[in-house]
Amino acid sequence: MFQLSIIKDTVPLHPATFGQAPEAALKHALNKKYANRVLHNVGLCVAVFDLVSAGSGRVRYGDGLLYYKVAFRMVVFRPFVGEVVIARVRSADEEGVRLTMGFFDDMYVPLAYLPQPSAFDPSERAHFWLPSSDDDTETAPADLLDSPKDARMYIDAGEVLRVRVESDMFCDDEPGPPRAGEGGVAPPPVRERRAPYSVVCSISEQGLGPVAWWKAAQVEGGEDEMMEE
Repeated sequence: MFQLSIIKDTVPLHPATFGQAPEAALKHALNKKYANRVLHNVGLCVAVFDLVSAGSGRVRYGDGLLYYKVAFRMVVFRPFVGEVVIARVRSADEEGVRLTMGFFDDMYVPLAYLPQPSAFDPSERAHFWLPSSDDDTETAPADLLDSPKDARMYIDAGEVLRVRVESDMFCDDEPGPPRAGEGGVAPPPVRERRAPYSVVCSISEQGLGPVAWWKAAQVEGGEDEMMEE
């Protein structure tokens, strides 16, 4: 889930920090710049782990700042494909379930990775799974909404889920330079801004999904074994 990535940068230190130890001042400046920031194809930066190397500080003409060329190791959040993690349901809609880990909210479970058969209940604003019947026939979502509520296994907001990472995606939606049009500058096209980093997850296999489902199954299984003995 967390990795160490080596990053190189040139860090300026303000004269107000000259009385501090250089290592502490550099770590503070790097955390201020990188913490909670997504680096493309690297991940979400969490905190500086340590400094690998740091050159001698040099003053540039005009600003009085002391510049250091540093290489450091950064703790980065980027779960690998196939990793099983714990997350919490943040919200749900017709397209799937959105998850959060507290410090990272751009995790999604699309419809294809929900347990089948399942459907979205608009009145509850939640997806539910209906355990398959013995004949394993496919059931349309509209037909599932006619099922009795006590037979449904809901994935409610705030519930803790065990999910498997299927893929991740980096997006760079920074606007480019404006284009000149007739009569002035053409406005940029209006479009929904995408998350710079997102993770797609699955709960379609046994053991995945709401933790409470499988805890209940273990308790029932244990009681059956005790009765057989």
